[in-house]
Order: sequence, then C-alpha cells, then structure tokens
Amino acid sequence: MKRIFLALVIFQLSSCAELQQVIESLPQEGGTIGLSNVDIANGLRQALDKGIDKQVTKLTQKDGFFRNELVKIVLPDELKKVDKALRDIGLDNLADEGLKVLNRAAEDAVKEATPIFVNAVKQITFTDAKQILLGSNNAATQYLEGTTKNALYAKFNPVIKNSLSKVGADRVWSSIINRYNAIPFTSNVNPDLTDYVTGEALDGVYTMIAIEEGEIRTKLSSRTTDLLRKVFALQDRS
Repeated sequence: MKRIFLALVIFQLSSCAELQQVIESLPQEGGTIGLSNVDIANGLRQALDKGIDKQVTKLTQKDGFFRNELVKIVLPDELKKVDKALRDIGLDNLADEGLKVLNRAAEDAVKEATPIFVNAVKQITFTDAKQILLGSNNAATQYLEGTTKNALYAKFNPVIKNSLSKVGADRVWSSIINRYNAIPFTSNVNPDLTDYVTGEALDGVYTMIAIEEGEIRTKLSSRTTDLLRKVFALQDRS
C-alpha cells in the first residue's frame, strides 16, 4: 500500500513539473523567442472573434434562439404559472406565441448588438494570456464574460427593450397578462421582461462563443488561421 501511495505522489509531482515546464517554456512578456504574450492574446481574440462570427451569427437567424435548446429562452419562474393557467383553459396558441416573441426579441437584439461584442473583444486586455490559454475549454469566454458583461448589459438592455416592441412582444404579453389576470383566483403579475430577456440573451451569446472556443481548443480543423494554429499548439503541449 505504501508503494502505491509513493508511486501516486511521484506521478503527481512529475505531472506538476511537466506543466510547469510548459508554462516556463512559453515566452515571457516582451519575449522575442517564439510567440510573445501579445501574440497569444491576439490568438485568443481571434478565437473569440471566430465564435462571434460563426456561432453568435446563428442566433440572429429566425428561430436562432427558439429552435436552439442550448439557449432557448423559456419563461421565468413567476410566469410559468401564467403559461400553465393559459394552457389549462385551452389557450395553448397564445402561450406558445408568448414564448416565441421573447426569443424573437433576443434574435433581433443580438443582430443589432453584435458590433458591440466585436468591439468589446478588440478592447480586451488579457492580463495573463498564458494562463488563459492553458485554462479550461472556455477560459477565454469566461474572461470575456467576466470583464464585459456589466458594460454589455447596459448597452444591450435598451436594444432588447426596442426589440421587444419591434417584434410585438410587448403587445402579446400585455394580452397574455391581461387574460391571466382575468382568471378567477389568480394573483396579478407584472414581470420586467426587458431585464429577463436581456440576461438570457447575453447568456446565450456567451454559450455560443464558448462552443466555438471549445472547438478551436480540441479540433485542429477549427484553427483556420496561422496564428490560431501556432497559439493553440502551445496549449496542446500542456
């Protein structure tokens, strides 16, 4: 038993040492050999840009949210009782339309706000690009979300509000809520749909970017530029 434990300790130390060697072999800030930290950061930006171009664009199409189970916007908890009550009295079509227009608003808003995401990626300063590169399959996306979500929410929210009106979601939900509130023995509801859809739409965008980042990290065929191939080859060594 002691021999097995000793073998495990040696294996763990060896693995740590190998990972440390990989990190140390990567260029230091301002280094001139191989890829610099700037090169690595630019490679990560390319990966995020590719996620926006390839995956987020899908969300802007008709049913881009509604037919994508990964990001489909469903009703918030406080409205699930509204959906059930409407279906219980035979208003399934109205309930379905209520769901659809929320997703339509997200699709419309992402279309208008995609340039916001593209610009946000350009402005990112990867303070520790090497650690992000050697991180999880969605490490760059997590970094993007952590550094941009609050600012993007402020810009995204009015776009969502306008989109809800543009696709008629405000009228549909006004009708839905009025019909629900007219049902005997129910408590009136008045949810902030703009805030809810904004948050869900942002989460959907980050989810799709993470999918493409994962593809680039795990599939050589997804590395479609020289820089992506060079940068993520460093990750492959870890």
